[in-house]
Amino acid sequence: MAKTAIAYKEKMKELSVFSLICSCFYPEARNKLVVCEFEDMEVKPINKRASGQAFEVILKPPSPMSDAAHSIASPPKREVSLEDIQKKLEAAEDRRRSQEAQVLRALAEKREHERDVLLKAMEENNNFSKMAEEKLTMKMEQIKENREAHLAAMMERLQEKERHAAVVRRNKELREELTA
Repeated sequence: MAKTAIAYKEKMKELSVFSLICSCFYPEARNKLVVCEFEDMEVKPINKRASGQAFEVILKPPSPMSDAAHSIASPPKREVSLEDIQKKLEAAEDRRRSQEAQVLRALAEKREHERDVLLKAMEENNNFSKMAEEKLTMKMEQIKENREAHLAAMMERLQEKERHAAVVRRNKELREELTA
């Protein structure tokens, strides 16, 4: 009796709650238990996997009665006149022309937009070039002014040195005259 109780407890641990409930209603063996049965299929649980519960779906062959119910009736045949075909062809041609016109309009708009973008880019490029040229001209003028100022300063220092040298020479001459 104790072995049976232990075995029963182990078995209960293995069964899912769903299987347990089903086994209460259906006393037959677990593998033979049909969980759900529809017109054309059966769902049976199979041994529990490590990832969870697993089921087997069995499709039944369709019965002749269900074939008739599920078959799609073909639409009734009707006579198609040459005028109907011609009207459909003309409508298709009109749709094609309309679509072609829409495509051409879209392409024209795209081309116009691209032209506007290109013109704007060219204008910005010209503005940038002018600005860069103006900056370069200003920089060159500053360099020229700095060079001229530097040359003027050097010339003034040179003249000052020449004046100083002339004073020194005069003083030397005066000293020599005084000592002579």
